[in-house]
Amino acid sequence: MDEWEEQETATSGTCALTSDTSTGGRGGRGRGRGGFKNSFFSDGDGQNNTAERSSFSRRGGRGRGRGFGRTDHSDFDANEEDGDNKNVSRGRRGSYRQGGEQGGRDGFGGGYRGKDEEVFAQGHGDTPAENADASDRPRVTYVPPPPSEDEESIFSHYESGVNFDKYDEILVDVSGTNPPPAIMTFDEAALCESLKRNVSKSGYVKPTPVQKHGIPIISAGRDLMACAQTGSGKTAAFLLPILQQLMADGAAASCFSEMQEPDAIIVAPTRELINQIYLEARKFAYGTCVRPVVVYGGVSTGHQIRDLSRGCNVLCGTPGRLLDMIGRGKVGLTKVRYLVLDEADRMLDMGFEPDMRRLVGSPGMPSKENRQTLMFSATFPEDIQRLAADFLKTDYLFLAVGIVGGACSDVEQTFVQVTKFAKREQLIDLLKSTGSERTMVFVETKRQADFIATILCQEKFPTTSIHGDREQWQREQALGDFRSGKCSVLVATSVGARGLDIPDVQFVVNFDLPNNIDEYVHRIGRTGRCGNTGRAVSFYDPGADSELARSLVTILSKAQQEVPSWLEESAFSGHSPSGFNPPRKHFASTDLRKGPQGGFFQDGSVTSQLAAQTAADDEEWE
Repeated sequence: MDEWEEQETATSGTCALTSDTSTGGRGGRGRGRGGFKNSFFSDGDGQNNTAERSSFSRRGGRGRGRGFGRTDHSDFDANEEDGDNKNVSRGRRGSYRQGGEQGGRDGFGGGYRGKDEEVFAQGHGDTPAENADASDRPRVTYVPPPPSEDEESIFSHYESGVNFDKYDEILVDVSGTNPPPAIMTFDEAALCESLKRNVSKSGYVKPTPVQKHGIPIISAGRDLMACAQTGSGKTAAFLLPILQQLMADGAAASCFSEMQEPDAIIVAPTRELINQIYLEARKFAYGTCVRPVVVYGGVSTGHQIRDLSRGCNVLCGTPGRLLDMIGRGKVGLTKVRYLVLDEADRMLDMGFEPDMRRLVGSPGMPSKENRQTLMFSATFPEDIQRLAADFLKTDYLFLAVGIVGGACSDVEQTFVQVTKFAKREQLIDLLKSTGSERTMVFVETKRQADFIATILCQEKFPTTSIHGDREQWQREQALGDFRSGKCSVLVATSVGARGLDIPDVQFVVNFDLPNNIDEYVHRIGRTGRCGNTGRAVSFYDPGADSELARSLVTILSKAQQEVPSWLEESAFSGHSPSGFNPPRKHFASTDLRKGPQGGFFQDGSVTSQLAAQTAADDEEWE
């Protein structure tokens, strides 16, 4: 059962509100009387066509109402995305739920014992009060609508922007032994006719830097850690060479087999991102014998098992549901040739690392010497590079495109100094000035997402929201309404910060700045994609955000953006926390295996190389 299903769920499609302005504190016994009694109506697929209470008027427990009074230990969404597993994230506020127990044969016990809706009945909520009524929650039976079979819809795309040609000017660094030469055109990629045709239909004219270097590296059979700015074409960089090799080898999915053995497994941290990758794989594989399949939480497991049984060459999945399918005996790993981690820094740092280790250690999974492992992200902090070395061959290549960990220079970044309680009025004034521009507003907590969406609806801004406490069909409807323009404003937690490629997002607002600079880079990367320009406005609260000040100055400087004088003063006034990580550690533009002068260490041991580099960094910043 998905963790965020509750007896009363917060739903939002387009904004049709009935509200009063009464507010209150913590809920007492029974129902908390306080909170906004807004009802978000949905006219989507008929599942919830009556108004349901929002999260601000939910039933309270003893002193823990589910409205404003709730002491919510899961406000940060970092690990909720696939709904099947929870692990502790380093350096994060709040507490996270652990995944379920292991048991039975091969440690799986007939299915991944995470929070899957059809696996077990006991409660796995944040608090005993939530666990008490968990058994009353209904099973998830949601079956998403099938993707369009219309060729025009499959190959629909938005046009590249005026700055697309500037990609050719971006600096690229490929480190490691004997990297293959880059390609300049898709013709040089030696793609088969079917792939060439599909690439052309997708509107691809020439490869981006990450594609110019990534495609030949993958085609040469090398392991890869690739870091490139958001919106630069990383998905196509790994999909095209994988699909080309599968087609060249004559791969064909074995239909109606109880256990499918895919050739490639692609893992991503959020449902929305993995579904987006699946649609890209489906597009490039159109008209071929290669069949991609996607599995993720919040959707009927039986539906996904039936889809799997029809054949699968490329399996896209979130960690929990993927492990569940392996545990059920529906997915075999003996034929895996490619393992791809998209948003790899998050997969190895945000609570998913144990699941990744469990995946690569699963029965039948080829060792790293006998498979090709590929990692992609816009940010690769050095601690993540250390972890990643455990999954890659020792001779892997490191591809750095532009400034590693840097923000896209096509995004105009603005900061507004504002206190916590003045943010709401500032946001409303800002949205009034932008008109109907498609805007994403990022907040730090799930409660805040619903609250801000409600306020904006009351102010007549067509608004919807997406976060981890919403059911999957609601999340999909919210994204659909935002993509179609039915709602011009999307309020999101970190679940919407990574990888989502939504056309024509002109404006990003950081209502709450995140806790780390990498998340900031990913958030503003929702605009200014594919050579288009965008704008990002961030509300900076001196009382809460001072620890980010130096990192923000670094980001702005490297993106050639104006740095406000008050932000510089805050960054270098000596009031920043002593635990601040120096910019070089998080924004190095070179492979961690390189020595201080840029040459590789003579000792071939990755552990030795990383230890030596760490010692050098520590000495420099003492």
